Amino acid sequence: MASASSSVGVLKTTLLVFVVVSSFELCCRARKLATLYQPPTDLMSYHQGVLLDGKLPLSILWYGRFTTTQKSIVSDFVLSLSPQHGKTVNGVSPKRPPVSDWWKIVETYTKLAKRENTHVTLSDQFSDESYSLGKILKRAQISELAKKASQKAKLTLVLTDATVTVEGFCMNNCGFHGAVSEKKSAFVWVGNSETQCPGYCAWPFHQPLYGPQNPPLVSPNNDVGVDGMIINIAGLLASTVTNPFSNGYFQGPAEAPLEAASACSGIYGKGAYPGYAGDLLVDSTTGSSYNAHGVNGRKYLLPALFDPSTSSCSTLV
Repeated sequence: MASASSSVGVLKTTLLVFVVVSSFELCCRARKLATLYQPPTDLMSYHQGVLLDGKLPLSILWYGRFTTTQKSIVSDFVLSLSPQHGKTVNGVSPKRPPVSDWWKIVETYTKLAKRENTHVTLSDQFSDESYSLGKILKRAQISELAKKASQKAKLTLVLTDATVTVEGFCMNNCGFHGAVSEKKSAFVWVGNSETQCPGYCAWPFHQPLYGPQNPPLVSPNNDVGVDGMIINIAGLLASTVTNPFSNGYFQGPAEAPLEAASACSGIYGKGAYPGYAGDLLVDSTTGSSYNAHGVNGRKYLLPALFDPSTSSCSTLV
């Protein structure tokens, strides 16, 4: 009798674990907050399409109200993508690892496709503090905002503040990328999730909505919303450069592709596992966690990217 009771207990425990794990996977399929994903070796097929290679002017459209500090956190990140940031200048070596080393992972895609390396430059910035299209936006309206950006830019970064709601935001995405056909250019949109869903789009700097409830990390720029945006901006920039018009590098169906960053979701450092972002660098003064150094003394947490040359998720630390 005791043996039968024990067996029933084990069965119940097994079923409970299965239900919890299944629920976690179902809820977080759109963006796995903390999943150590091991991609198959045949991931990332090249579909012979256009990549955003060579010189890539990027413009930023600030939709809503952002502080000067918030704008500088993002613009400094874009400037940090330059290969010049990772070089020794006048005998002074940059702090390791620099953001530009992370961007070299993206360049493995262009090299394999026998294209030029992608050099991102900050073209110009625009502000729409009057919320010209309102505070509740459809996905299609994001491309309308992108069209308003500089005609010089091949890539537009559309950023919405914490008061703006975008269709699908916090429900199945934290941002997305698309194309502006009239301009033959691409855009990336990311929203500030600080007040709407920080546990979904700003993890690991906020307690996650699902999965293991480990304490959140301290954000490197003391702004959970914007530091969360940096993670999503970085991942989407990598995915846009390598698959701008749905015929570049991706795996799976073109309408729901697994791309350079989404293939390694939830990984930021070596040893990552569900609920743990990985072994990261920690600032001795602020206690903040990061894995890359940027210009002007900035520190950032950047997502792992799938490296097609090694068929693995690559991190800086």
